[in-house]
Amino acid sequence: MNFDYNTTRSELILAEYGRNVQNMVKYIITLPTKEERNKYAQAVIDLMGFLNPHLRDVADFKHKLWDHLHIISNYQIDVDSPYPKPTPETKEFRPAHIGYPHQRIKYKHYGKTVEKLIANAIEEPNPERKAAMVQGIANFMKMAYVQWNKDNVADEVIIKNLRELSGGALTLEEHVNLQKVEFKSQNNRQNNNRGRQNNKKNRQRNNNNNNNKQRH
Repeated sequence: MNFDYNTTRSELILAEYGRNVQNMVKYIITLPTKEERNKYAQAVIDLMGFLNPHLRDVADFKHKLWDHLHIISNYQIDVDSPYPKPTPETKEFRPAHIGYPHQRIKYKHYGKTVEKLIANAIEEPNPERKAAMVQGIANFMKMAYVQWNKDNVADEVIIKNLRELSGGALTLEEHVNLQKVEFKSQNNRQNNNRGRQNNKKNRQRNNNNNNNKQRH
């Protein structure tokens, strides 16, 4: 007895459409007239769109279906496509690597954005605006610190780091109180939600009891 295994079959070019679609495309290639090929190709395009409805959310999804039809046929199908026929070279095209910026960040928990904000604040000529910018940067640094460390941080640490990052150009007075930032875990938020739900249920029960008393 001979068994038909996938390992003995021809390779699936686009597996998301399945082997039946690939066999249909092979059959269309063998049809003698272009009129027949166009007719059956349109039917296969409709089937491909039905099998992959998520492609409808893609811009020019019909264009993509016709491109896939040519790819499944190994670029051998001869039909009147409403779009330019793709070539094997376009399938193998790969965009150039964008690259990753290699920038040294002194304090990674503050990020590169804080360093850019500090540089802008140093260049600010208006003293009042500069003071407001420094205060805002310090508050943001405290928030970023808590996000990474999940512990309360002393304002003195933020003031010291701000002075270091700005090369001594930006300073805050030692007695300045930065905005209070607390880390709330996911469990605490879930417990708070449960508490609100329980309070809502209790209010509903009390309202129902009051209504029943009024009826009696």
